Amino acid sequence: MEQRITLITLGVRNLQRSKEFYQNVFGWQPLESSTESVIFFQLNGLQLALFPQESLADDAGLEADGKGFKSFSLAHNMRSEKEVDQLVAELEEKGVKVLKHPEKVFWGGYSSYIADPDDNLWEIAYNPFLPMDEKGNVLS
Repeated sequence: MEQRITLITLGVRNLQRSKEFYQNVFGWQPLESSTESVIFFQLNGLQLALFPQESLADDAGLEADGKGFKSFSLAHNMRSEKEVDQLVAELEEKGVKVLKHPEKVFWGGYSSYIADPDDNLWEIAYNPFLPMDEKGNVLS
């Protein structure tokens, strides 16, 4: 299996509410391939999809309770601590739930956590050990 991720699909309780969050709060534009049943956003090198939680669970043959800690987070890395502070402040002004305000962390970076409407964790971070190109792609 090749080392790559092409699509991350989040099961969401309310598709329209989640679409509005990613579109209006994050400022991301849905792709034209989006429908009333699924919303796609083009990211750098992969896509994020929003899909009704019940439908996603049914597709995987699982229960859709979605309770508790989901054991993963998504990360949006910035180029400096100042950029982290600015973005988290902007998101908080838009009513986003900030779970952890920006602070220096044990691994040597600077990090904050926010939650989307379905409590998916987004880490907003600066990692001095993670070089990125001008488009925000991680360099190996």
